[in-house]
Amino acid sequence: MKTAVAEIVTFALIDGITNESFVEISKGTEAFCRAQPGFVHRQLSRGEDGRWTDYVVWETMENAKSAAAAFMADGCTAELMKSIVPDSANMRHEDVLWDMAA
Repeated sequence: MKTAVAEIVTFALIDGITNESFVEISKGTEAFCRAQPGFVHRQLSRGEDGRWTDYVVWETMENAKSAAAAFMADGCTAELMKSIVPDSANMRHEDVLWDMAA
């Protein structure tokens, strides 16, 4: 069975950043993500509590961890990182054990 790895990052935005502007800022990192080895899928959501989740699927744990390290160092992420409350971010990597699509 082929498995994948989910990178799940939850966070809060700083005051003054609108939902619409943050989505546009996030789109600015699309080319970076697509260029990373093992990239499969990414989605961004906002919960009723105002916290955001950036959910990225990678082919392997190595791909996920390598991309996470590169993401923090890449210039395209500076505006995105400035939009997030620094101590609010929580990243974890999980093995995807089952997947169901429409």
